[in-house]
Amino acid sequence: MDHRHPKRVEDYTTANLVLIFINLLWIFGVIWAQFGLMAVILSGWVLNYGITRLAQYKASRAIQWPRESDA
Repeated sequence: MDHRHPKRVEDYTTANLVLIFINLLWIFGVIWAQFGLMAVILSGWVLNYGITRLAQYKASRAIQWPRESDA
């Protein structure tokens, strides 16, 4: 079996962020057309809150607080 290391792949971060932005635009447009501007504002706030909570959770998991049994 050949054990060559794979070559470095391209960074698709920018392309993915642009596609996320485009998808958010049309989804917010549909929500606005169906339910109004308040629903778009509320959806954006909930999305922002969820992303913030996820970041806090990931940061707290990265810290790895010592357990009481380890002390």
